[in-house]
This record gives sequence, structure tokens and C-alpha cells, in this order.
Amino acid sequence: VVGGAKVSTKLDVLKHLVGRVDHLIIGGGMANTFLAARGVAVGKSLCEHDLASVADEIMAAADRANCTVHLPYDVVVATEFKANPATRTVNVHEVAADEMILDVGPAAVESLGDVLKNCRTLVWNGPMGAFETPPFDVATVSLARTAAALTQDGSLVSVAGGGDTVAALNQAGVADQFSFVSTAGGAFLEWMEGRELPGVAALKR
Repeated sequence: VVGGAKVSTKLDVLKHLVGRVDHLIIGGGMANTFLAARGVAVGKSLCEHDLASVADEIMAAADRANCTVHLPYDVVVATEFKANPATRTVNVHEVAADEMILDVGPAAVESLGDVLKNCRTLVWNGPMGAFETPPFDVATVSLARTAAALTQDGSLVSVAGGGDTVAALNQAGVADQFSFVSTAGGAFLEWMEGRELPGVAALKR
């Protein structure tokens, strides 16, 4: 699961993961860039339109590696980004020009929960929506609780990292129910990119 605001900060992670995972769940503002690359009009949403070709490359690499990329198909939108504004839950193809996508919708969250049930290992970095501003924390909290329950059942090994991710797990009340939680943001991303961490290398010696 890779979420958060921008594709640009996690390009290397995404490129590294597609060849190593069976399922890649993309959420947060990052998902908007992938949706836009697929021709979806995302309104005023945070979106790196200049990275559409890179998003296409990542999806093509995923296809070649038999990695299924999961993007939200329903989303929670609002015309302004503030706590508890008027919201709509719509299909991704129904986002109005003056609206912004701020969370993954309930149908997609339920579907993503089913994806997790078929996984043995979960690596999670980045929230599914603007979790720090209610009600746009719902998807992240829901998916986190599903992952925690599967971990407690013994059917999933769950690894989560990064400051926002840990904050979201704490908000969901499940940080202590994951297999491993790392507060290291940059180092966790480097590990996900497949790079050697000097501290870990030293410990191995």
C-alpha cells in the first residue's frame, strides 16, 4: 500500500515494488496522478499532471510483472479542503471541475480490504486520504483496522512505516496490532526502494 500526497517523492519506491509484489494499492493524492494518466478528470484535486507519462510507465511495468495495480473507483470529494465540509461520494468519473478528491470511497475501501485478505505480507507507506482532516480519515482508518485484524488472526504479516502512516495507525488505534511499525520516514522509503541502509549494514557485520 503506497499513499500520501505526491508521486514524485515515491517514484523509486513504486518502480521497485511493481516487480516484487502481487498487488499495489495506490491511494492519497498520489492516486489522482495515476487516475489522470488514465484519462480521469480529477477537478481541483492535488495532482502531478506532468508525471502522467511516468505513471503510465509504472502501470505498464506492473502489467509486465503480473502486479495488479489498485486505484480507487469511488472517492469522497469536496469543493473546499477544511474539517467537515459538505462532501459527496462519487464514481471517479463523476468528479466536478470545482471539486477535489480527498479520500477513497467506501466501496473501494471494502474491495481493498478483500485484497488484503488474499495477501500474506503487507508493506504500507502513506495514508489513503487527507487523514489529518476529518472526515477524510475514514478510508485510512478502515483499511488499517482490517489489516490489524488480519494480523491478529495470524493470516497477515504487516509492516508499516513513515510518520504520516504511524500517525494514521495511532489515530485508528491499531499501531500496536501491526507486526512491525517504523517511525523512520526517509529510511523506510529507502528500504522500500531496495537500497542498503548504512546502519543496518553495520549491524549485519
